[in-house]
Amino acid sequence: MSANPPASARPGSAWNSKLGGAIILALVFLSGAAAGALAMDFGVHNRQRPPVFGTLQGRADSFERLRKELALTDAQAEQVEMTLNDFWQYYRTVLSDCKQRIEQVLTPQQKAGFARLLQEPNK
Repeated sequence: MSANPPASARPGSAWNSKLGGAIILALVFLSGAAAGALAMDFGVHNRQRPPVFGTLQGRADSFERLRKELALTDAQAEQVEMTLNDFWQYYRTVLSDCKQRIEQVLTPQQKAGFARLLQEPNK
């Protein structure tokens, strides 16, 4: 017969199992976060989202979706496509004008930073 009580009856053993569980839970969480960060870093998130309207592919996708979901006739499709192209041209003109107006008030150093920011993806 042993003089030592069983491990479950020792004081502090419940705390040790709770601590162990918390550590395991934290490790699982951190592993998931690391895997998610790696997936995002390798561009998985870009493949999940459709192209934006501002790209040629996004414009084509938007037009095709309208054509299919609204069952546009050929005549309607032609008018809708012309309207979307007009909008695209207007959109590009407004963006260009806005960029020029912002650059007019910036110092040369700020202009360089502004150009760099325009090249970065939105954060």
